Amino acid sequence: MRFRPCIDIHNGKVKQIVGASLRDAGSATVNSESEHDAAWFAGLYKKDGLSGAHVIMLNKAGTADYAKTKAEALSALKAYPGGLQIGGGINDETAGSFIDAGASHVIVTSFAFAGGEIRFDNLRKLKQAVGKEHVVLDLSAGIKDGKYYVVTDRWQKFSNQEVRKELFEELFDYCDEFLVHATNVEGMKMGPDFILAEELSMIPAKITYAGGITTMEDIAKIKDLSSGKLDFTVGSALDLFGGTLKYDELKMMK
Repeated sequence: MRFRPCIDIHNGKVKQIVGASLRDAGSATVNSESEHDAAWFAGLYKKDGLSGAHVIMLNKAGTADYAKTKAEALSALKAYPGGLQIGGGINDETAGSFIDAGASHVIVTSFAFAGGEIRFDNLRKLKQAVGKEHVVLDLSAGIKDGKYYVVTDRWQKFSNQEVRKELFEELFDYCDEFLVHATNVEGMKMGPDFILAEELSMIPAKITYAGGITTMEDIAKIKDLSSGKLDFTVGSALDLFGGTLKYDELKMMK
């Protein structure tokens, strides 16, 4: 079980937001805005030997705010080449440029689930563009009618794809690992979705769980539920972003 840190970038600034509040226009409920830029965090993670951190560009691709956010993200990749993954509006035409800029992986959701269905044509194009070894599929999970479904477009749209073992099995051939956000608790600092974490632990794949982790007890419970199989990330609850969980403790979990 490894700690996978994050660098979330919104309107060109490193922030922690309530994920479900994000809108196309760029507005969001902000939990914290850092005084440090993305390259500072990348340098910190590099110094501490934490690989596989997630750089997430939270603005819609093609907007002026996205341009600022992308520039900030590229500065992080330059500061820690090969140590960071990057996501946010990436497709087969742009993925290669981020790998060339230093990302170890690109993280994709909406491109893979356009129109509510799995877009195998897009997945094949992405695999051809950068190789499955450079792809992370983000199966951000929202709850509808008591079940988990993949949500896309900055978590605003429910797909028709239920988050279950069979879905992961269909996608194994197109990615190196998975990132799963529990969108119902992401950014809320209200505790993880332990039900989702336990279900993910039954899937034979490399998976990072994100969402709601607030205490060391939360981490210990996820470790116990998953027998240490799940990696995890912490956002708003981390002291680097104004929370109470100590980065200096978590950085030892690598």
